[in-house]
Amino acid sequence: MNATKSAKTAIAAALLCGASAAAAEENINSMVFQAPIQEVYNYVSKPNLWHEWHPASLGADSSSDKDLAVGEHFKEQIRLYGKEVEMDYKVVIARPPYEFKTAFVSPMIDGSIHYQLEEVDGGTHFTRTLNYSIEKYLTSLQEQMQQASGVALSNLKERLESSN
Repeated sequence: MNATKSAKTAIAAALLCGASAAAAEENINSMVFQAPIQEVYNYVSKPNLWHEWHPASLGADSSSDKDLAVGEHFKEQIRLYGKEVEMDYKVVIARPPYEFKTAFVSPMIDGSIHYQLEEVDGGTHFTRTLNYSIEKYLTSLQEQMQQASGVALSNLKERLESSN
């Protein structure tokens, strides 16, 4: 990973670890699984397995069977808004089997994914918090729309004036 992407990931991690709802969108989902906490942690903290259960994940380059440690990096391919996007991740919290958090950057979306696990009645209460910002995607989309509108008017002018 180049130094620029690493710096961007570090900045995203620093900003989003304490981000307020005003700084990013937040999506929180919780569920109780009838599975031991260590088993749940081992499964959800392995990015190369995310494609098995998350519909947006196309696969990740982290194929290690060992637990990822704070500071480690990996990449994941996802499908977002109908486009394939490469995500660059950095692990910012790794406390097996209770907590795992990553910060990510990409051309379309920046944010963090935070897994919190708690033992309950022989099972595991699992909370997944996704904080994200699509501001740069919206800015890019806005720029593309402005450019397309300019091209459209130039094309219209050419067609109308060439027929006269």
